[in-house]
Amino acid sequence: MIPEVLPELMRKDGVVAIATLGEDGPHVVNTWNAYLAMSEDGKLLIPAGYMHKTEANVARNPNVVITVASSKVKGLYGPGAGCLIKGKAEFITSGPEFDLMKKRFEWLRATVAVTIESATQTW
Repeated sequence: MIPEVLPELMRKDGVVAIATLGEDGPHVVNTWNAYLAMSEDGKLLIPAGYMHKTEANVARNPNVVITVASSKVKGLYGPGAGCLIKGKAEFITSGPEFDLMKKRFEWLRATVAVTIESATQTW
């Protein structure tokens, strides 16, 4: 289910885009590839310092679309690789997944935990 390239993308320089849908339409927020982690049960974990609009959107509709990409990873057709992830997100403020991320990022106020429904290498 998880493309083999995703863990490598998470270790390289690159930008993550997280798209949600709100009352006023789509909303996109960014973070860094290196900020991502995977929980033991396969959830994608993302630190949230702000992301207030994203949190409000997720409270109404938990569906998210995420892209992770880096020019530093060999892709399907040459330099550069990317993944498209679809899943359900929740903002958590306590528990083991929150604690794991808080150890890495003292500034975080919540952890976005994404249950991955599909993940595809796109290039």
